[in-house]
Amino acid sequence: MPPPPGANPPPTKAPRSPRVALEPERVPPPMRRSKRVRHPLVIVGNAIFTLLVLIVVVTGAGLYYGKQIFEAPGPLAADKIVNIPNGSGIKEISDVLVREGVIENPYVFMGGVIVVKARGSLKHGEYQFTKNASLSDVVDTITEGKVVQHSFTVPEGLTSEQIVARLLETTALSGQIREIPREGTLLPETYKFTRGMERSLIIQRMQAAQKRAVQEAWSHRSPDLPITTPEQLITLASIVEKETGKPDERSRVAAVFVNRLKSKMRLQSDPTIIYGLTGGKGALGRPIQKNEIEQATPYNTYVIDGLPPGPIANPGKASLEATATPARTKELFFVADGTGGHAFSENYAEHQKHVARLRALERGEAPPPPAETPAPRRSNTTAAPRR
Repeated sequence: MPPPPGANPPPTKAPRSPRVALEPERVPPPMRRSKRVRHPLVIVGNAIFTLLVLIVVVTGAGLYYGKQIFEAPGPLAADKIVNIPNGSGIKEISDVLVREGVIENPYVFMGGVIVVKARGSLKHGEYQFTKNASLSDVVDTITEGKVVQHSFTVPEGLTSEQIVARLLETTALSGQIREIPREGTLLPETYKFTRGMERSLIIQRMQAAQKRAVQEAWSHRSPDLPITTPEQLITLASIVEKETGKPDERSRVAAVFVNRLKSKMRLQSDPTIIYGLTGGKGALGRPIQKNEIEQATPYNTYVIDGLPPGPIANPGKASLEATATPARTKELFFVADGTGGHAFSENYAEHQKHVARLRALERGEAPPPPAETPAPRRSNTTAAPRR
């Protein structure tokens, strides 16, 4: 189409010679990089940023992998008790755990402790680790101080010397005992402790518990008891403790001794003979001989009037309560019935019948029918049952 009138015609491209046409076209040079991009600080900054990103990625992957290892089941094939010695550092603890088969890699354990910031919370003691406990479980157990609890059980009626002997035989305890505690000041009970506890601390706990038990029993005592002090209560309760092991007989046995004290009769308790002969070292190991019944000792209630000078054992709570609130009876005698219990009587003739029945049982003969004994009346305050 021809250009409109007056318009300038488009420029025409001059024809190139064959030589020029064969030459390559010139490409414009690339743009020069900014001087700021090429600055050394920028280059270093980019390198640092790249390194930080790489570190974050590697660290994240490492933490994820470590978490999987930290929470994975451990190598322990069964529950096991392990003792962490006092003063052990993280390295010593890891070595003990590896040696006992609780963990496999001490470095993973130490790294995990550091990561969870538990290094300062590791505690010595005796711990029970469960089967296949993970590293996380192991660390939690040690840092939370979940130490193994041991039990020391004192049966009712032991003397203080017998209790001390048992304490010395308990290897999980430590320390020595300087002197035998006074008779009747230790409460028979089960006491919890951790390995290494001082024996003297167990004794202190027993003494404090006995003091509380005596105060409780004394505060609820019957108003007409023929005893005037808590110490006398302990002494009489120790005799009741040694005379019977049946829970339902305690208040009745206590009533017999209380009635005898009121009647100015001697208590005539065989365990007081034995205590006077052994000095609190334990059982006699044989039957009491006839001449020993009348052998004068400060504790022999066949010879002395009233209560002995002190307890003959350490009575438990039940005997203290039974002695403080004895049954309401007129009974003055009791004798073994051949079945583990006792037959009670209000008078000597009735008592002799019970004795004859016991002797017949001991000889293997058919015993006479038992004499009927009236049922006791309970006091207003009910004695606590024996544990």
